[in-house]
Amino acid sequence: MNWQEVCANPNLKNLPFKIELNEYGQVVMSPMKVFHSLLQGKIEKLLSRCANSGEAFPECAIHTSKGTKVADVVWVSDERLQQIKHEAECSIAPEICIEVLSDSNTEKEMLEKRQLYFQQQAKEFWLCDQQGNVRFFNPQTELLHSELMRQFPKHIDV
Repeated sequence: MNWQEVCANPNLKNLPFKIELNEYGQVVMSPMKVFHSLLQGKIEKLLSRCANSGEAFPECAIHTSKGTKVADVVWVSDERLQQIKHEAECSIAPEICIEVLSDSNTEKEMLEKRQLYFQQQAKEFWLCDQQGNVRFFNPQTELLHSELMRQFPKHIDV
């Protein structure tokens, strides 16, 4: 399958799962828990407060070399948003791609997603654990804080 087929498939609409595609075009589903969604919402709100421009939003489909991956939360500049806002899946990643860890995630999976988002021109990757601790990365290394959103906290109260 490709992402347009996934989006158009009536059997896949309204599932309580996050849907992605792997590199073989197979649908991969992950269950979503309320706590995970709560963290996503808090991150989105904080991003919107920290940013002077651009948009923060959840569940952003990004085309990668290993299928369509869906970042839990993203922030995209106004300029990049003009390029991607009408695409079924982003041809270029938003500047900040954020994943919220869940019980089903592995360290290997998060490392792979981080690399894939950077290949698609993301500028930062953030990883939020289930305790609300946020780690920040650029393509070269882990950062002490976000370089794009310096005032974003390292911990989110949940």
